Amino acid sequence: MKLGVFDSGLGGVLIARALHEKLPDIDKVYLGDTLNLPYGSRSNEAIYQASKRCMDALFSKGCGLIIMACNTASASALRRLQQEYLPEHYPDRRILGVVVPTVEEAIARGYKRLAVIGTDYTINSGVYRDELNKINPDIEIVEKRTPLLVPLIENAGEAYLDQVLDDYLDFTKEGAFDALLLGCTHYIHLKDRIAARYDFDVLAQDDIIPDKLVAYLNKHTDIDQSLGRNGAFEFFVTDLTDGYAAHASALFGHNIEMTLIGDIHG
Repeated sequence: MKLGVFDSGLGGVLIARALHEKLPDIDKVYLGDTLNLPYGSRSNEAIYQASKRCMDALFSKGCGLIIMACNTASASALRRLQQEYLPEHYPDRRILGVVVPTVEEAIARGYKRLAVIGTDYTINSGVYRDELNKINPDIEIVEKRTPLLVPLIENAGEAYLDQVLDDYLDFTKEGAFDALLLGCTHYIHLKDRIAARYDFDVLAQDDIIPDKLVAYLNKHTDIDQSLGRNGAFEFFVTDLTDGYAAHASALFGHNIEMTLIGDIHG
C-alpha cells in the first residue's frame, strides 16, 4: 500500500515535501485537483463530489491511507467521506484531515489568542472555532477570509502578495495575537514572508502534519506495516499545464514529474 496526499491544487505539494523529508522510505502518491481549484468558493456538495472522485483515484493507485491536505475539503467533506464513503467502498482504508491535528498543536503550544486565515469556505464553516471549542473553549479565535491568496500563489503572483497580505492582516493590529494559524495548505508558501513582517508566531501545517502522522502510524501499527517502503513518489494532477509542472517542482524543491491522471470529473 501507499500513502496518498490530496489537495485541491498544488499547495499540498508543500505538505508532501515535508512528509517525504520525515518519512522518505514510504511509497507516496500525490494528487492535486488542479482542474477544479479553488475549492474555497464552491458549494458543499461540489466539494464533496470532487473530493470523493479524487479519493477513488488515489485508492485505485494503491493508497491505503490518504492525508487530505486541503483545509477546505477537510472542513467540508472529510467527515462524510469517513462516515459514509469509506464504510461502503473501502472499509479497510483511512482518510485523515489536517484541521484537528493543527488545532491540537495550537493547544499544545499554549496559545490563548489565535488569528486564523483561510478560504471563504473554511472560514465560513467555522471548523477551526468548533474544533478549538471542543477541546479548550477558553482560547480566543479571530478568523479572516483571504480568498485572493490561493490564486496569487497558484499563478505566480509574488509581486502582489505583500500588498494583499498587509490588507488582509490589518485586523491583527487590533490586538495582540499569540499566533497566526494558516488555515490553508497553500499558505505554507507564505509562512516565512509573514513571520518576517509580523510579530507573532506562524502556525504552518508542514511543521505539524509529519510528526502527527508518525504518531498516528506508531499507534496504528497495522496501517504502518501495510505501507510499502521503496521510497517511490508519484505526482498526479487533474489538469496539467507547463506552469503547473514548473510551479510544483519549485514548491517541492527539485524537479518532479507531474502526470495528468485523466478526466476523473466526468
